[in-house]
Amino acid sequence: MNKRKILCSLVSGAMIVSMLTSCNGGTDPAESSDVPAEPTETTATVTPEIEGYNLLWADEFDGDTLNLDIWTREVREPGWTNNELQEYRDSEENVFVQDGCLVLKAIKTEVNGRNYYTSGKVNSQNKADFLYGKVVIRAKVPEGKGLWPAAWMMPQDEEFYGQWPKCGEIDIMENLGQDPATSYSTIHYGEPHAEQQGTITLDEGSFASDFHIYSVEWEPGEMRFYTDDTLVLTVNDWFTAVEGEDDKPYPAPFNQPFFVQMNLAVGGDWPGNPKKDQDFSNAEFLIDYVRVYQLPEYDTNVEKPPMIFKDPLEDGNYVYNGDFASDEDLADEKDWQFLLFLEGEGEAHIEDGMAVISSTNDGTEEYSVQFLQADMPVLKGHTYRVTYEARADEARDMVVAVTAPNKGWSRYYPDTPVDLTTEWQTFTFEFTSNTKDDNFARLEYNLGNHGYTSTVYLRNISYIDITE
Repeated sequence: MNKRKILCSLVSGAMIVSMLTSCNGGTDPAESSDVPAEPTETTATVTPEIEGYNLLWADEFDGDTLNLDIWTREVREPGWTNNELQEYRDSEENVFVQDGCLVLKAIKTEVNGRNYYTSGKVNSQNKADFLYGKVVIRAKVPEGKGLWPAAWMMPQDEEFYGQWPKCGEIDIMENLGQDPATSYSTIHYGEPHAEQQGTITLDEGSFASDFHIYSVEWEPGEMRFYTDDTLVLTVNDWFTAVEGEDDKPYPAPFNQPFFVQMNLAVGGDWPGNPKKDQDFSNAEFLIDYVRVYQLPEYDTNVEKPPMIFKDPLEDGNYVYNGDFASDEDLADEKDWQFLLFLEGEGEAHIEDGMAVISSTNDGTEEYSVQFLQADMPVLKGHTYRVTYEARADEARDMVVAVTAPNKGWSRYYPDTPVDLTTEWQTFTFEFTSNTKDDNFARLEYNLGNHGYTSTVYLRNISYIDITE
């Protein structure tokens, strides 16, 4: 297939250049996450250019009404998806433009003596669809348990490759209100359901305390996600298929027009539900602008890159530094990693041939305190044996699993609690995979959400392919 220029005939000239007032006033720089200073008068600014790109369309949310030439207020009943609690309404109480921002507001009311939630969602489907481009969104998320703001993209024709997840989904940003310092960028695709996700956690402050810029560069064979100027995720090896059939030609399903949508969900499977007496006075997702750019042309003649698998060590072990003979940085993404999520607090280090993992708060999820090694190979039809030694300062348990983060967080080896004592014990398990090959599996040791904070020690960890 030759190179071709992608043009969007759906977008009118009036949408190409628009005047704006940044949220809370002031002139907004194109690539800055600083909150604009309070001005004495409104300043109008032309949507900025990005070198090498053409501006396809933009909404700076100037004025005091939602631009219905671009956006539709979506209406959904509670529980429509993900067991979320909110009702999305076509209401100016939940979706409105104010002070240069689109405001998606969650409101808590009471129905039949129980909390009832309404909120806002907008989408540009059938109004501003496009194929490939750079989407830039500047936003400020709310803080509060169960609040789930998102800016994401879905295909204009969801049935072209089949219903979700076969159709594909591009999540530019998501945030959990109880953990506002962490932001997620994700793509969903395939059958069976697969996903790839990148996260970024701020060292100081949170995404709820300031405006930040979230963007995706969507090209025929690759997507790159950024938060402010930081590259969060690069993906280029997706697929889609109907169960029992061959994969559709790459780069399906991300080779069809998509649209932008933004919403503020309440509750649901991922964030959990808000507290019964939670204050909703500031439950607002503020979007300063949405800008969509395109390159003059895109090369659609792309091929899916081959899978690259981790090489075993000389003894066949796929775990690197499994004997903890050398120290390493547990905060990077190489070999061993120590991670904290959702109120988990603690630290880990390597000493005397052991990993030492301690926590002061075990958090709200089993993975709130987590020690892992990623990029483990799992081949269809192969059997693997995992062996490790463990003990703790006091009797407790931990949860061990081999997970598939790129396959909807499915499990090759299920979440399995193991009881630890103050004496060293040797643990062994085996598993066989009957799904597609995976070069990004993870061996996880999860120490959260069971009421324990006693220190855990690990040593002599191996992961070996024992297939005959």
